[in-house]
Amino acid sequence: MDLRKLKTLIDLVAESQIAELEVTEGDSQVRIVKNAAAPAQPILMQPPAMAQYAVGAPLPAAAPAPAPAAAPAEPAPPAEPQGHVVKSPMVGTFYAASAPGNPPYVEVGSTVRQGDTLCIIEAMKLLNEIEAEVSGTIKQVLVENGHPVEYAQPLFIIG
Repeated sequence: MDLRKLKTLIDLVAESQIAELEVTEGDSQVRIVKNAAAPAQPILMQPPAMAQYAVGAPLPAAAPAPAPAAAPAEPAPPAEPQGHVVKSPMVGTFYAASAPGNPPYVEVGSTVRQGDTLCIIEAMKLLNEIEAEVSGTIKQVLVENGHPVEYAQPLFIIG
């Protein structure tokens, strides 16, 4: 495998959420594993012909994963918010206002009616207005302006 391709693969794994990548090209096989807790390990490339195991012999069983360290006791989860939770219908970027410098559509304490615009989520260069599903008062705004949101992520609590 070309050294430039190998460098590109390493950069891809380092810059992404990918934890492990395995690529087979011809007789070469490369496996890159990202472990943020441990220092970087050298990546070994070995053609199958140079493997240490006899052809036809079963591969050894993988070593068992080390037992995780005991986690400290976690505090009790906060009480569920009271009211209707408005969730993101898509992945994108949350915007509280129609344009930079404009006042936000809603703030904590704002009264909204069903169908009122609460925010905009930008997805793939399209601006999608998110409307209130129920009438009420905004109890909480759960996302900061300009931050990314995931599908079904809570955005607002309407009480």
